[in-house]
Amino acid sequence: MATRATTANTRRTTSFLRLAIALQTLTIFLQAVSAGLLLTASYGETLHSVGARVMYGASMLYVLAAVLAWKPGGGSPRPVWHATGFLVLASVQVVLGIAHVPSVHLPLGVLMFGLSVLALVRC
Repeated sequence: MATRATTANTRRTTSFLRLAIALQTLTIFLQAVSAGLLLTASYGETLHSVGARVMYGASMLYVLAAVLAWKPGGGSPRPVWHATGFLVLASVQVVLGIAHVPSVHLPLGVLMFGLSVLALVRC
């Protein structure tokens, strides 16, 4: 009986982890779209700014999901390290965006999108 409950909890936390990574990937992609609007539309800056906050929140949710998937089941802490790395990259991305350093901000965004897609595929 306990094995079935443990298996159900593992599936639930894994699903939550996948959802968190998918949400993060989607928000990073939408940031690329809003960056294009930033260059062409008057509302682009507002949309990109709001999107940055949502993307940062999605990165924090990814950390939470990774910890929840790791701690109760006693699995590998690797997803926690990956999620923490994404949160660090998101923090650097926010700082670079505020400082208006597009020469690093844009390639870092592309890297983050690629890594997020990779994490989604691996999960």
